[in-house]
Amino acid sequence: MKLLEDASRILPKESHDHPTLALITGANQGVGFQLAKELVAAGVTVLLGSRNMERGQAAAEAIGEGAIPIEIDVTDLVSIAAAAQRISTDYGYLDLLVNNAGISNTGTGDHSFEERIRNARPSTVSIDEVRAIWETNVFGVLAVYQAMLPLLRKSSDARIVNVSSVVGSLTANADPRNPYHAMFVPGYSASKTALNAVTLAMMIELEDTDIKVNLVSPAFTSTNLNGFRGTESVEDGSREVVRVALLGPDGPTGTFTRWENETIPW
Repeated sequence: MKLLEDASRILPKESHDHPTLALITGANQGVGFQLAKELVAAGVTVLLGSRNMERGQAAAEAIGEGAIPIEIDVTDLVSIAAAAQRISTDYGYLDLLVNNAGISNTGTGDHSFEERIRNARPSTVSIDEVRAIWETNVFGVLAVYQAMLPLLRKSSDARIVNVSSVVGSLTANADPRNPYHAMFVPGYSASKTALNAVTLAMMIELEDTDIKVNLVSPAFTSTNLNGFRGTESVEDGSREVVRVALLGPDGPTGTFTRWENETIPW
């Protein structure tokens, strides 16, 4: 795959005096799993984050050497702290943090994809549903950032990649001509808007440091997140996440992009 060939030249297998170490949340399936697989192929040691250790172990075994399962539930501060402590004890540093874990709904109730969209509107959405989505997509990212930042500070080439979505762009979705305009809702869409704002705060906090922060949107990828309604394969849909995660020490910071390196308006 040409992307991996290019990436291997951008990010060496050992860019410091130790192997490059990455943590990916929600990596046992979908975009996270694809990213883990491609990072390992590029020579990165990947801590494959999963809420369920058995699923994480199975995913790591499917990838092979270089993928190491780690239990982390981004909605549980105890779980996050335990993961950070394990990384600190076993490695003492972290080079790449990819906040990928996310949900589009709670999955409660027997509803079709179309019914879920109707029920997600501002006038009908359950407040508990919105809170649950934001707990994972917004507060979970912030909690993981706070726990992992001391480890990232110990790296000579640290990067944070937050996986967002173009559906969170206020500028794009305020335009009635935008294909996602009618689908902007308080749950998933607005949670990605909030994630973008939190990421901007991270960018500002770290702009005087060597730690780089990037925001990235996958394509409309066929995953469990959208009930496998996505139009792109997981391989094609994950390309921008892979590209940004594999940026080397000279790569940019403060970007919000989709494939291929196309800037998304905030």
